[in-house]
Amino acid sequence: MGQQIRLEVVTPTGAKVNEDVDIVNAPGYGGDFGVLANHAPFLSTIKIGTLTYENGKKRESLMISGGFCEVSNNKITFLVESAEAGSEIDVERAMRAKERAEKRLAQAAQQTDNFNRRRAEIALQRALARLKVANR
Repeated sequence: MGQQIRLEVVTPTGAKVNEDVDIVNAPGYGGDFGVLANHAPFLSTIKIGTLTYENGKKRESLMISGGFCEVSNNKITFLVESAEAGSEIDVERAMRAKERAEKRLAQAAQQTDNFNRRRAEIALQRALARLKVANR
């Protein structure tokens, strides 16, 4: 096995992941990015989406939402609002959240209320990311 990078995923409730991995792929606001061992240092904002990482033949996915990422000294650290593994996601609840968000977006399209439209868009992004991770 080649070199690895230390992956840490931290939420307000504590550490979610703390292990050595081969590769990390994440959703940054500037676009999705991948990180291997000994990557150059950088900082990035993180958007709602799927964080994937591999260790040998094992591939794991997390739904993450909002935060920051730092790569430094062969370690990648994510400070995110939330992180959920597929096994933790209630698919029925995520489907209901998706339907509610789509309904609110349809209603917001008829109005000029940008605040509620943005909240509905974020809720929809979270629901879709949860469903994607749960179905892997």
